[in-house]
Amino acid sequence: MLHPQTGSKPPRLGFTGICKSFGVVKALRDVSLDVRAGEVLALMGENGAGKSTLLKIMAGAYHADQGAITIDGVPQHFPTPLHARKAGIRVVYQEPDIVPGTTVAENIFIGELPRRAGRLVDWKRLNEDAAQLLSTFRFGQEIDPETIASDLTPAKRQMVEILRSLRQGLKVLALDEPTSSLSEAEAHDLFDLVRRLRADGVGILYVSHRMNEILGLSDRVAVLRDGSLVGVREAAELDQPQLISMMVGRALDSGMRKQRQANGATVLEVEGLTSEDVTDISFTLRAGEVVGLAGLIGAGRTELSKALFGALPRRSGRVRIAGQDVALRSPREAVDAGLVYVPEERKADGLFLERSVMENASIAILRRISPLRIIRKKEERRVVTEYTRRMRVKTPSLDQWIGKLSGGNQQKLILARWLATHPRVLILDEPTRGIDVGAKADVYALIDELAAAGAAILLVSSELPEILGLSDRIICLQAGRITATLDAQGASEEAVLREIMPRHL
Repeated sequence: MLHPQTGSKPPRLGFTGICKSFGVVKALRDVSLDVRAGEVLALMGENGAGKSTLLKIMAGAYHADQGAITIDGVPQHFPTPLHARKAGIRVVYQEPDIVPGTTVAENIFIGELPRRAGRLVDWKRLNEDAAQLLSTFRFGQEIDPETIASDLTPAKRQMVEILRSLRQGLKVLALDEPTSSLSEAEAHDLFDLVRRLRADGVGILYVSHRMNEILGLSDRVAVLRDGSLVGVREAAELDQPQLISMMVGRALDSGMRKQRQANGATVLEVEGLTSEDVTDISFTLRAGEVVGLAGLIGAGRTELSKALFGALPRRSGRVRIAGQDVALRSPREAVDAGLVYVPEERKADGLFLERSVMENASIAILRRISPLRIIRKKEERRVVTEYTRRMRVKTPSLDQWIGKLSGGNQQKLILARWLATHPRVLILDEPTRGIDVGAKADVYALIDELAAAGAAILLVSSELPEILGLSDRIICLQAGRITATLDAQGASEEAVLREIMPRHL
């Protein structure tokens, strides 16, 4: 049901002529857009289109070079994020920004801790208020308010970040890829909350690359391309091909072609691998083969990946690469053996945010380009240029800080880094999380290209269409154990779900 703006009321949030540049790069070009009270406005565009820049201007983290912002028709100026929050604006970014070493309750109410006698924190009330807010979500009841927030899973950290935004005086809520680390059930809880907030008159700015979410949840859709507003359309009038065409300026196929035959020699053999999180894992992976690893959040997919990469300790089991037993007690040993891992949490596990694109891309090949421990700068630049171009990484220069790039370009850069090592085995953990449709097609084509060239790929993904479309075989994981291995040809989402869902559900 649509929620059109009523009468002559001004929009809840208005942008007029917003421009923003970073050096010679024009991130936003004369963007005028409004978010109405009681509506969900989807904001779409490829990585680097300007979505994150607009959200940061809205949140007071960046200042526009030109243009104006209004709330309920009143001009606003946000010198700091605190000013934006006081005006009723909340932005929840894709990467949860929790405060490590503090509890869930403290994270939710940071800056507004309840006090006794004006000074002392009322811990009992704090935990009670947090528990009440957590009950907004069905799965929130599983979170103890006194748990240290950094110990939570990525999905639960995301929910804590969202709950932190639900304060008195909320007028506009921006959600940046909010379901990227959530299960289907958790995502439905979030959708219910969004609809309740919309009914209460909150303006929702919803950023996502997931077409089904956009078309099913939003009232209107705004599309940015190369920093400019392409158009704003009623969601009911759009379909996926039209949206993709607006985003990338052309028709685009899925990229999931699977033009290969996995008939190579066995490259990876895992026998009885057991760690704190997984038990008795055995499987093989051949050259030219993509094996999907499917499971619900908490099933042990990432933990298995990290145990293979030497980032988590193994209790028992054997691993062979190209017929040779390997210990893989550290990521360095894994890389030396030809096995690399692209992590799910790129900022926490994969990037040096205050280093350049060049440094982040070349760190895995330093020994190759540094005879006598002296880096050959020309060779470093040549290799990094080759692989960043291959992955279509958008950056003003190789000297740009990686933290300034969009999330999708950061993800593509991690892929470029590991491809430069010429690996035998690639473990890709949620490689398209938070990546736009154009970048997804690039990644899919690259996976197909690598497999066709003889690489062995273990693909971890929460998106079943991705698993089914890219994999030759599918390993189903539940509670740290393999429940089945399916031939992807002829398999269905229902068949995979039967193997990864707990039997009692």
